[in-house]
Amino acid sequence: MLHAESGGSGPRIVLAHGFTQTARSWGRFGELLESSHEVVRVDLPGHGGSAAVRADLVRSAELLLEAASSAPAGRAGDTGGTEGEQCDVVGYSLGARVALHAVLSRPERVRRLVLIGGTAGIEDPAAREARRQRDEELAEQAQADVEGFLERWVAAPMFAGLRDPGLEERRRNSADGLASSLRLAGTGTQLPLWDRLGDISCPVLALAGADDVRFALAAARIARLVPRGAFSLVAGAGHAAHLAQPEICAAIVERFLA
Repeated sequence: MLHAESGGSGPRIVLAHGFTQTARSWGRFGELLESSHEVVRVDLPGHGGSAAVRADLVRSAELLLEAASSAPAGRAGDTGGTEGEQCDVVGYSLGARVALHAVLSRPERVRRLVLIGGTAGIEDPAAREARRQRDEELAEQAQADVEGFLERWVAAPMFAGLRDPGLEERRRNSADGLASSLRLAGTGTQLPLWDRLGDISCPVLALAGADDVRFALAAARIARLVPRGAFSLVAGAGHAAHLAQPEICAAIVERFLA
């Protein structure tokens, strides 16, 4: 079982964070969603309160939906979720890849899907293997010096411009947990899902920062390939668009969910 925290009231929306983050990394964006939703923030396998959980992307998707059903009720006294109940799912980066697996494996459980900085995988086998090897190198670095690894991670160009990359919260993660996430659910482990996107029946919003060119192109492609897709770019934002521009992203997501 994954650790989850919930707040707010209204239709249930489940948030799946990015690599090295936790359920508490959503900041102002998550707070804004609570004004009209019961927001369930989940610690993905290898992270936060789920640091001891080991799972690949397929199992992570199963555990995410289990957490969506079993999370405690929000502050306003909702009765909480039940098995088989639909919910909206927002996934960022690693969380977006987990969310894609969730909607493909259990489409009846996902009402609407929002992907922030997401991709359906690396198609070229050689490039995918190179990424898997890179993920293994990163896993070894995390286990050798997790503090240095986290400092280098948040200093990457994809987080440039963020006023607060959330390093303090990322320090709640363990070296072994992060290493397991890279080895079991890293981008290099993922079989590409592009040819399966046409099977997704629920509405999908693919959102990306305008400065995050690679993922902006991926978002546009996802929106074209799903039957009910929407695409949005956020100006003045890189990979973590929801952290760089929380008010704008929350407004886009709220409008889509409504």
